[in-house]
Amino acid sequence: MLEATHNGELPAIPGKRYFTIGEVSTLCDVKPHVLRYWEQEFPELRPVKRRGNRRYYRRNDVLLIRQIRGLLYDEGFTIGGARQRLASAETRSDVSHSRQMAHQLRVELEELLTLLRR
Repeated sequence: MLEATHNGELPAIPGKRYFTIGEVSTLCDVKPHVLRYWEQEFPELRPVKRRGNRRYYRRNDVLLIRQIRGLLYDEGFTIGGARQRLASAETRSDVSHSRQMAHQLRVELEELLTLLRR
């Protein structure tokens, strides 16, 4: 299972299209320099780079970062082990990623329901 145990404690991902490195740092509880390092180590992690080499992460990038964080911090994988786990997860059905997406969608729908009830 690739979903981290602490990911439930992380804040919900807002319904935005792009996130800055500072926002992702907060959303994933990882420092910006760690995010930049992970970009070098995990080929799947490729944020969009715009003017001035600024990084803009998409929702899938944030979910991937949370997955990497869970593997490294919660499950105790090394960088190489986490890289292999992610690569093998790509070749088969990634159930954990689907669960994480479903959980995120549920949180967002509950927030929307709360707003509609007001």
